[in-house]
Amino acid sequence: MSAPKRFFVKKIAEEVTLSGEEYRHAKNVLRLKCGDEVTLLDGGGKEYAAIVEGEKKGSLLLHVTGERASDREPKRNYCILIGVLKGDKTELVVQKAVELGASRIVVFSSRYCSAYMNENKLERLNRVSREAAKQCLRTFSPPVEYCENFSAALEAAKGYATKLFACEFLAENEGTMSEIDGSCAVMVGSEGGFTEEEFELAKAAGFKGITLGRRILRAETAAIACLAVVAYHMGELG
Repeated sequence: MSAPKRFFVKKIAEEVTLSGEEYRHAKNVLRLKCGDEVTLLDGGGKEYAAIVEGEKKGSLLLHVTGERASDREPKRNYCILIGVLKGDKTELVVQKAVELGASRIVVFSSRYCSAYMNENKLERLNRVSREAAKQCLRTFSPPVEYCENFSAALEAAKGYATKLFACEFLAENEGTMSEIDGSCAVMVGSEGGFTEEEFELAKAAGFKGITLGRRILRAETAAIACLAVVAYHMGELG
């Protein structure tokens, strides 16, 4: 028997109405009916068992029957900042970042970015985050934010104890992932990489440059690899 399907809702109460995108998925794709069991999530770290009671005016009526704490969320706080990528590559990074336990995802434009972002694309990325959170059994869907320029992205990383900057033209590491202390933000560029000026601005903002080995990685590979190593050193993959 498969596990109950998972849905995000804004607020938990004894009776919950599932509407909008989540309702359409439940009704048209999963074809849920009265008596089916589901799991509800409100982003607060708990899972709520519920039963479908009926349908009314484009929504499903659910009755909450219990709650339980979840141990799927990371114990430490780490963020990925990624330059906007072409095609659906940004979606791939968002999906894998959620699976790897990122608490926050920031997408930004920089000098050599050749892709662009708009409200529809940003909403799509947040939808990818929600679906990935359900798939990997998280109770929290990391928000995907957009910064229109590089300076705004640096500001978004303010407050993280460790800040790492993946730089393809750096000769040697200025910091290592094994030295991560406290919260961590890691920044990776788009397909075009970064400029020397951007690197200097990042260093002034407290970032330490890191290399990713002798081979040139695709931007999406670099982002996922960086975050995986960060997660490992923060105790989330071991």
